[in-house]
Amino acid sequence: MEQNKTEQPAALELIWGCKAISEEIERSQRATFHLLERGELPAKKVGGRWVAVRRALRAHFGAL
Repeated sequence: MEQNKTEQPAALELIWGCKAISEEIERSQRATFHLLERGELPAKKVGGRWVAVRRALRAHFGAL
């Protein structure tokens, strides 16, 4: 199977942790945590840690 060069591997699509998510959306960690806790970002808690899909975050904000 040949991987399309424009597609990223699934592991790179996942953003783990509030800090990394805040860097992706260019917001402070505090603001990002607030958005995460209120369910205003497309993310879930897995094992006590926030995780988001990069593509979903970009779609949510209109492709940052």
